[in-house]
Amino acid sequence: MEKFKAYVVRETNGEVTYKVEEVNRQFLYKGNTLIKAEYSSLNYKDMLGFKTKGGVIRHYPMIPGIDVAGEIVEDQSGKYQKGDKVIVMGSNMGVSTTGGYSEYVSVDSDWAVKVPEGMTTKEAMIYGTAGFTAAYALLSLINHGMDVNKQPHILVTGATGGVGSVSLAILRKLGFDKITALVRKDYQEEIALKLGATEVIWPEDLGTVKPLASAKWHYVVDNVGGEPAAIALTQIANNGAMSMCGNAAGIQFNTSVLPMILRGITIFGIDSLARPLALRNQIWELLANEWNVIDSLLVNEVPFDKLDEPLSKIREGQHLGRTLIAF
Repeated sequence: MEKFKAYVVRETNGEVTYKVEEVNRQFLYKGNTLIKAEYSSLNYKDMLGFKTKGGVIRHYPMIPGIDVAGEIVEDQSGKYQKGDKVIVMGSNMGVSTTGGYSEYVSVDSDWAVKVPEGMTTKEAMIYGTAGFTAAYALLSLINHGMDVNKQPHILVTGATGGVGSVSLAILRKLGFDKITALVRKDYQEEIALKLGATEVIWPEDLGTVKPLASAKWHYVVDNVGGEPAAIALTQIANNGAMSMCGNAAGIQFNTSVLPMILRGITIFGIDSLARPLALRNQIWELLANEWNVIDSLLVNEVPFDKLDEPLSKIREGQHLGRTLIAF
């Protein structure tokens, strides 16, 4: 292996530019494991990595891409054999260490997990970081008491994006039938209903920020942050919970303590970057088996070197479902 292709993001005079370049192994992070990439995916965080002042990449030049699935070429740790299929996500890949938008990816072996039996690398990256995050958010709420036998009322914000779309599909597969999707654009309504929502609402239906509002939801899967999250929190019923895993609507979260101290509301922060190995394996096994919703998802597959259009769509808020990147 001499040279191979990778997206390289560079910063010059405060402006970020990117293009596909030919690089060698010395350009990569000095990990103990080399992977030949087969698939990656496009997440909201990836888009920020291509953006000037996106706040994701720690130093330049950098290969972006926060997840990848592929085949082990070599592993100096002895944990994996040549030819093993693995998934890597998080662990600051594509942030402070070179990432998944490269034909070859160098990582530390403990960042990787084996692709579960019955799942392909393509399916793993259809889920990608967004799918893993959705499953982790739902698992947190289920462990808190979100029980299909009680049919709680569940709100999903950002319902047609990566995390939201997988969340809707899993909730429907598990048998929940009071699922409200928050959308912003007309064309998203039909998509949300097909994915599994039983009701669709718009930002004006959600209301305005109050210290405490009438209870509407038992659980909230928040994928956008900002004002929608602040409003939804005040509308959660006694002993309910909200998982938070996104910031497309902003990083500021202006609310009151009243939902927590008067209703016992729990907020789960969903960080998929560096979860314990046992939890990572558990979530991937769920996605491969009981929570497998691959056939329900809206998937757009694009070649590795054709990311301009999907990047533009996610930047402009027009992104739907999952974008799969094929090498």
